[in-house]
Amino acid sequence: MATRTAAQRRQEARAEYDAFLAACPARDLLETISDKWVSLLLTALADGPRRYSDLSRIVAGVSQKMLTQSLRSMERDGLVSRTVTASVPVRVDYALTGLGEDLLPLMRAIKDWAESHIEQVEAARASYDARAAQS
Repeated sequence: MATRTAAQRRQEARAEYDAFLAACPARDLLETISDKWVSLLLTALADGPRRYSDLSRIVAGVSQKMLTQSLRSMERDGLVSRTVTASVPVRVDYALTGLGEDLLPLMRAIKDWAESHIEQVEAARASYDARAAQS
C-alpha cells in the first residue's frame, strides 16, 4: 500500500463529499432536499408537529403516495421524526428534528424567493417562448 501525504489525504477527503461527482453521497441528499414536496413539507412543519392529514391539507396537490414517500424519505434522512400515539384512531404526528430545523431557514428562503419572484420568472418564460416560437 502506497503512503500518502497529509495533503493527499485532505484532497481525497474533499473529493469524497464533492456533490459534483456522481458517486458522492451528498448528491443523493441534494436530490432529496431539492424535491418540491420535501421543501414544502419542511416549511409546513416550521410551526411545530403536524398530523398526516394536516400536511395533506396544507400542501395542496400532493397525493397520498407522494406524501407518504416524502415523509418516509425525510424520516430516513433524519429531517423529521414520526410519533405514533395509541388512540382511536391512531394518531401520527410529524415534527422537524434538529437536522430539519437547521435546513428550514434555507428552504424557507427558497420558498420566499420563489413566491416573490414568480412574476419575473413568468415574464422571462413568456419572452423565451415567444422567441423560440419565432425561430
